[in-house]
Amino acid sequence: MTAMRRAFLPACALLLAACAQQPPAAPPASPPPPPASACNADAAQYAVGRPQTAPLVEEIRQRTGAHIARILRPNQVVTMEFNAERVNVVVDAENRITAVRCG
Repeated sequence: MTAMRRAFLPACALLLAACAQQPPAAPPASPPPPPASACNADAAQYAVGRPQTAPLVEEIRQRTGAHIARILRPNQVVTMEFNAERVNVVVDAENRITAVRCG
């Protein structure tokens, strides 16, 4: 009977542990707010229609608050991930800016 009692006690302990109350789950984390340096494309709409130059692209980057400026040319393959700290300067075949947008 002692061998049976020794096997019975751990089984009871296991059952009691299974019935113990679990701590409440933490609420899901909300997405972080955009960084303070997030891009604001409205500040650079003045450049649409102008020829793309390196100084103008740098000015666009600074005015939008972006950390990175990317020039998008016709038929160019680009990554599609969104980056709130990047400004995209879209140009046409004549190298004129057709759009300025963040991402």
